[in-house]
Amino acid sequence: MTYWIDAVLQGVLVGGLYALFALGLSLMFGVMRLVNVAHGDMVILMAFIGYITTQTMGLDPFSAMVVVVPIAFVIGYALQRGVFNKTISKDPLRSLVVTFGISIIIQNLLLEYFSADSRAIVSGGIEAQSIQLTDGLAAGLLPVIILATAVILTFLLQWLFGATRIGRAFRATSDDHDAAALMGVNNAHVYAIATAIAIGILGIAGIYHGMRTTFTPTDGPAQLIYAFEAVIIGGMGSFWGTLAGGMLLGIAQSIGARWDPGWGVLIGHVMFVAVLMFKPNGFFPKTR
Repeated sequence: MTYWIDAVLQGVLVGGLYALFALGLSLMFGVMRLVNVAHGDMVILMAFIGYITTQTMGLDPFSAMVVVVPIAFVIGYALQRGVFNKTISKDPLRSLVVTFGISIIIQNLLLEYFSADSRAIVSGGIEAQSIQLTDGLAAGLLPVIILATAVILTFLLQWLFGATRIGRAFRATSDDHDAAALMGVNNAHVYAIATAIAIGILGIAGIYHGMRTTFTPTDGPAQLIYAFEAVIIGGMGSFWGTLAGGMLLGIAQSIGARWDPGWGVLIGHVMFVAVLMFKPNGFFPKTR
């Protein structure tokens, strides 16, 4: 029994990282109905920026977040104002094509400057530390920190949407951007703030990803798939649903891997397809 409890626990912890990948995707879709195909590559871009920051400035990964997150925020704001705002329309193909192009650009720039060699963010041994829960059951310290960060950010995003002025602007532009504009809302600025927050979260997620495992310039599409699956499983536009979706995806992968090491990712994809077939709105659709 402990064997399978451990599998579920490890899946929940992996799901915390998937949720961090997915929160920004959920935010951008919820506000702008924009699916950012370059989302996974931006995770890897932030991991490389974190790697450079720790290597050149001598900072530990947590201190590096203070540098990387504002950079990510500025990148997100500039991308939305300079590129994405020009692609938002009722036709989703325009934004898909543009974000796909950005994905290719990011991958090739990273390959040009860093080659195809794998990198990792040195984290001072925290990735090897664990918390003993019971006899035979332990949780990695870094995954616990990642999960706690995902829960905190989910709570903060929900609070932002429900209790702040910018959150009301997000909801207004999401429901009817024309009516919001008539009420004096600057839709272009609101969209840019939403994207800046989404990419800012990736600044945290990218560093955690680099602390937990190695990464290469071409890893982005895999992270996009995990993020997209977490959003769909949890329910489009629901932040708590996205967190739960990441956990469910992680649990499916972990249990699959216990049956056969090669089945982990496959079982996660199978669960995703099953959700699409039998519960297309996800387990926890948007309620805010």
